[in-house]
Amino acid sequence: MTQEQMLEQIVKQVLASMNNQPAGQPEAVAVEGQVTSADYPIADKKPELIKTQTGVNFKDLSYDKVINGQLKAEDMRIRPETLELQAQVADSVGRTAFGSNLRRAAELIAVPDERLLEIYNALRPYKSTKDELEAIAIELEDKYNAPNSAKLVREAADIGYKRKRTKEFK
Repeated sequence: MTQEQMLEQIVKQVLASMNNQPAGQPEAVAVEGQVTSADYPIADKKPELIKTQTGVNFKDLSYDKVINGQLKAEDMRIRPETLELQAQVADSVGRTAFGSNLRRAAELIAVPDERLLEIYNALRPYKSTKDELEAIAIELEDKYNAPNSAKLVREAADIGYKRKRTKEFK
């Protein structure tokens, strides 16, 4: 079995365990309104609910403003609230696992891109010990207030260790 196949198998197992734990659904971020599939696409049907990280309204975003320097890269970043709206749409059509993924993504907005890549690489087979992954989970909880993402890292660490795919077994 290749490392890629092993990783895929671990991810499937983690996702399956998450789907069997309805009480473990990530908490919603407070947003201005509730949406359902009837409101999709939100950008067309309820654009007033969408703002960027810096507070720019969705309707005020344009290619020309970026080119002219009126908008900066940070003006284009998504907010956790926007991901929560997307999660609500997913939930409304029974795609709760996808909704949970969007809520975890909302938590991870606070994590710098470089650190996210480091965490991603640490989760690969044989790249980290179980203790190193636990340290990442603690960091996610304590430094970035991302408890649901921390839970996912812990589950991956437990499964990786049980399947002998952590650094201890390399």
